[in-house]
Amino acid sequence: MNTRGHSIMKMRGSADISYLGRTVDQMVWDFMDKEQIDGLTLAIVQAPYIPRVTGYGYSDRGQKRLASPNTMWPVGPVSQAFAAVAVMQLYEQGIVDVNDPAGNYLPELPDTWKAVTVLCLLRHASGIADYRTAEGFDPRRGGTLTERLGPVICQPLHFTPGTDVEQSATNFLLLTEIVERTSGMSYHDFVTERQIHYLGLQHTGFHEDLESFPHEDVSLTDNVHQAFKSDKQYINPTEPAASYHEDGTLFNPADAASLPGFSDIWASAQDISHWDIGLAGSVLIHNPENRALIYAPWKLPDGRTVPAVAGWQFYHHRGLMDIKGSVPGYSSFLSRFTDSSELVCVTLLANREGVDFTNLGRRIAGAYGDLLSTNYDDNRLYLTEGQIPVKETVERLENALKAQDIPLFAKFDHAKNAADAGLTLRPTTVLVFGSPKVGTGLMQADQSISLELPLRISIWEDEAGSTWLAFPRLDNMAQEYGLSGHPVIPKMQSLLEKLVRTAANVY
Repeated sequence: MNTRGHSIMKMRGSADISYLGRTVDQMVWDFMDKEQIDGLTLAIVQAPYIPRVTGYGYSDRGQKRLASPNTMWPVGPVSQAFAAVAVMQLYEQGIVDVNDPAGNYLPELPDTWKAVTVLCLLRHASGIADYRTAEGFDPRRGGTLTERLGPVICQPLHFTPGTDVEQSATNFLLLTEIVERTSGMSYHDFVTERQIHYLGLQHTGFHEDLESFPHEDVSLTDNVHQAFKSDKQYINPTEPAASYHEDGTLFNPADAASLPGFSDIWASAQDISHWDIGLAGSVLIHNPENRALIYAPWKLPDGRTVPAVAGWQFYHHRGLMDIKGSVPGYSSFLSRFTDSSELVCVTLLANREGVDFTNLGRRIAGAYGDLLSTNYDDNRLYLTEGQIPVKETVERLENALKAQDIPLFAKFDHAKNAADAGLTLRPTTVLVFGSPKVGTGLMQADQSISLELPLRISIWEDEAGSTWLAFPRLDNMAQEYGLSGHPVIPKMQSLLEKLVRTAANVY
């Protein structure tokens, strides 16, 4: 049964910041505990306002620095959106034509790459291999463009440009080089002038800029701040976040933000939200048609719709779009609901890699606008909106199960069954799967849990045409059977979440 987050539509400024009986703070703290996140900053936009920016935990546990509105985090793949804006700004000036071959601007490219258009690079539709996968890849490698590309420059295209999509950091390295050669400025300076300074972002910069943001070395004073007592610039300080390996050593900040155009920006969550408001309107990219080139679905020659451009991924419900990902030590997430009824954006930045904030971000948005809720019970189900139709999503899930050697026991096509009975039902398919070795351990603890096994994921299309993937939250199931502390439960939950992400997202 569909369940609304609230029975009464909330207006902006409501004191009730909760979703399905849980406050935003509760949701965030529970999520941080589950994912073992030291620190996180959340920012909420209800345009044109940024009504909430909150830090949770430690931005640097070693020096006991608190996550705050001014904490700067590496924003990872969100950096792609900055690069896309830079290209489109040059396009609007008539300096770069996105339909031109990249070889027009970068003549030293291999012959097989030269005909790839700038637009194909923006869309990750080039077929060019990702230089991160090349043997001997060093994220801090300098030198000429050819030297930075390394051995990947000799690899053949993975597909004919424009016929498929595959995320590749190489695409955005090439775009930054095009920006430099056509603007007469370094990519760093162009983005700094045309986006960071233009919008007055005081807590945003590139990795090489971090030292220009004064932050106290509190390790010299027993991890206690002292400089604010005598120097005003250390009041409510701007501090870079830190992340630690399991052995307690620090992640190198350069590794977290060293890929030009792909993961090279550090920023506070508040600044990312400010920047996103500028991108949502005509402040950064003036022409609506040009904005649509970098955040609207598009079609491949075979008719398939690609709901992704420049790192952004697009969904159906309320015009949702997001951009997210990880770099060594950190995870980032930015989502925006573009429905005219309520422009709400959620930014989440944290110092743990491999974290997917999609589900949490959706629930936080639901606390700020009833229309943004999933319309299902997020407390009982783990829900994700998919980007592609049910049939293709089911195929992707089947492939993901096969890739991990997970037996598929059954597939129920409820829409087909309904049609056979002379009834109608929107596409609804359930896959049943699992591992006897894992499930048997749970049943040895309590045989009645066999009623819940094997595992299953449901995929359906709702009345608005959105694709949803869901499975029962396993922590609730474990609690019902008195197995909350069983070590298998979090592993199973993590597996299901990974499978859902793989099936739901374009990349």
